[in-house]
Amino acid sequence: MTVGNSRTMGKSLAMFALVGGALAGDIAFASPAAAVSSCSDAFAHQFNIVFPGQKPETTYYIENCAAVTSGKMTASSNVTWNIVDDQVIDNSKRFTSFKITTRVESRADSGGSDTIVASKTYDWTALFNNDYSGPGEPGPASTCTVPSVTYNKDLYWSSDSTVVYDIEGDGKGAITKELYGSPLMHG
Repeated sequence: MTVGNSRTMGKSLAMFALVGGALAGDIAFASPAAAVSSCSDAFAHQFNIVFPGQKPETTYYIENCAAVTSGKMTASSNVTWNIVDDQVIDNSKRFTSFKITTRVESRADSGGSDTIVASKTYDWTALFNNDYSGPGEPGPASTCTVPSVTYNKDLYWSSDSTVVYDIEGDGKGAITKELYGSPLMHG
């Protein structure tokens, strides 16, 4: 067998492991130096907010992503939003608070409990109050990224997030949304 065929076979086996792992709910790969990412479905993490007064209902979509590059694990949450019905516009403040906490989590086995390895909280109150109609696509202003940590191939890794928001004038106080994490990464 030539070196070229050996590389092709190695790539094929790595792709087989990646696809097989993804179908099983986990992402597995051959080496921690490989650049691999795993994201949740943003549409699975959508929620509508109905604001009091003359403000339009808005849908928020959040995608949790985990990525391994050169032996480092990073997590991020990407948020997009758009208004459901633009019939009535009131440009006053929508939130007294809107924060997202994104986490890098690991566990000893695929069925175990998560341990938070690193986290970061972003306050997007001003962003969502100033741009009520949404950016259309995730961008730097709507991505919460956790600083990288050292990847241990023996553990199972994922990205997860929690959103806590308080709607201006609804009298309900803070509302917490625990979101689904990214598929597990291992290997």
